[in-house]
Amino acid sequence: MIVTGSTTIQPIAEVAAEEFMATHPGTAILVSGVGSSAGIENVSSGTSDIGTSSRELKDEELDLRLVDTPVAYDAIAVIVNPSNPVDNLSTAEIKAIFQGKIINWSEVGGPDMEIGIVNRDEASGTREAFSKIVLDKERFDPRAVILPGTGQVRSVVAQAPGAIGYISLGFVTPEVKTVAVDGVVPEEPTVVSGAYPIQRVLHFFTAEEPAGLVKEYVDFVLSPDIQETVVRDAGFIPITAKERFSE
Repeated sequence: MIVTGSTTIQPIAEVAAEEFMATHPGTAILVSGVGSSAGIENVSSGTSDIGTSSRELKDEELDLRLVDTPVAYDAIAVIVNPSNPVDNLSTAEIKAIFQGKIINWSEVGGPDMEIGIVNRDEASGTREAFSKIVLDKERFDPRAVILPGTGQVRSVVAQAPGAIGYISLGFVTPEVKTVAVDGVVPEEPTVVSGAYPIQRVLHFFTAEEPAGLVKEYVDFVLSPDIQETVVRDAGFIPITAKERFSE
């Protein structure tokens, strides 16, 4: 079985696959992170059994009639270098920064230092979600550095004092600093409550209703054991969390 798509979801899919194969001898599951758009394209063309995506389907993809299985909740964290004293930005300020309208940290209460925008490539589901939520799908600053993966964005921001980027909350490490958005810190309670504004659902897409080995694997990923261990260990929120908190 082949699972391709989002680099954000890759840790969940890979670890779940390893555990699934350990309890299902003779089963082979190949997981690769090629980006959400490629994952959707692969599953629609039949070259993958499951396409993972960290974004919703675009309008032009709805005609593919893919079956959507949500597997986790995530927040997109806005990250800066730990040396940057800026701790909070409004959604409007973030939008202006990523559009190139605010170009110096002094304009948002920081030091007199040029802002270096670190963006993701157009195949990224994280970029698509960030664009939709923060920029209202308006144009990014074309001068931004474009990188293909979450790890690269984090690494550049960790090394460049003036840099700003965005990554999945599950990939935040001490080498970068998250900023509050509209005064709300990205963490599970604020995501579950809906208070943190930049959040999304992580998806498994299939060409039809999951059956056979695909269904077994999908059900395995949705099981309490995987949701409460693998999903949480990857820094994401179990898909059942909102229902549990609302009880």
